[in-house]
Amino acid sequence: MIEQILPGIYKIDIPLPNNPLKSTNSYFIGGHERNLLVDTGFNCAESKTAMMEALHNLGVHMETTDLFITHLHADHSGLIDYLAAPATTVWMSETDAALITDGPASSHWSMFNDFLVLSGLIAAGVENNVAKHPGYHYASGYFDKFTMVYEGYQIQVGDYSFQCVETSGHTAGHICLYEPQKRLLISGDHILGKITPNITLWCLGEDVLGNYLKNLNKIAALDVDVVLPGHRSIINDCRGRIGELEIHHDKRMDDIMNILGGATMDTAGVASRMNWDLSYKKWEDFPWGQKLFASGEALSHLYHMVVLGKLVMTMNDGIVYFRKL
Repeated sequence: MIEQILPGIYKIDIPLPNNPLKSTNSYFIGGHERNLLVDTGFNCAESKTAMMEALHNLGVHMETTDLFITHLHADHSGLIDYLAAPATTVWMSETDAALITDGPASSHWSMFNDFLVLSGLIAAGVENNVAKHPGYHYASGYFDKFTMVYEGYQIQVGDYSFQCVETSGHTAGHICLYEPQKRLLISGDHILGKITPNITLWCLGEDVLGNYLKNLNKIAALDVDVVLPGHRSIINDCRGRIGELEIHHDKRMDDIMNILGGATMDTAGVASRMNWDLSYKKWEDFPWGQKLFASGEALSHLYHMVVLGKLVMTMNDGIVYFRKL
């Protein structure tokens, strides 16, 4: 489905098969000489068909169209290699682009094997098989011709002049596009409406939730009337939605404190008791990928609470455990 959002800007729904997100919002921005396509969908037949039909209906050719990828996840980057023509500039942060260039052999993927142990998922009987990760299955073919962007980098397309805003959290190299004159933000997965971005920690050492919350405040300081998110509906109250996201994470931490009580628990044990907006009635019914993502989100909150001085973290037999201070 194609929907005109603003003059020269169209939202394209790209289906994501067998995924609770249902679809990715790709945005086409028409230019005077060159166009811009923001995010792509999975590297799969359904996403390819929807994208090519939309480009055909819009009368667009990739020879005159550039790509901007907000972050590395396959639902946003999966079609880079498929879509990019020789003349296509592909903009992305250096941090996230490096992981796409490294491909399946990247330490990024072995990190998930380590996480399955660290979190207690392996001890709980979850299979140690990173090939089941949807990002691994639907990743782009090999691509290394990126043009790197950074804070303040400017991209002009048609009547829009975008500034890149670094917003780590959902991924380490996540970038939003901000148009100050039009008070417009293309938010990728930094800000979503109705659903909350998955903020996950896969290895200890970086407070990704703290980074995410800091970068929510960074966006709240901007003048934004319209947010074009990576999934679901357009957002017309940016600061209001940011406030809701902050409350969500505060409640997550309160829930974790209640779950821990006086016990010492591993990440998977905490995740199995948290409330998730999914159709599965019990933890045992969660598919492999959903257990992985839920545990990654649980760890981001647990580690953030260690940084805040609310929890103590210990390690035993390769599994990390948490208890109240």
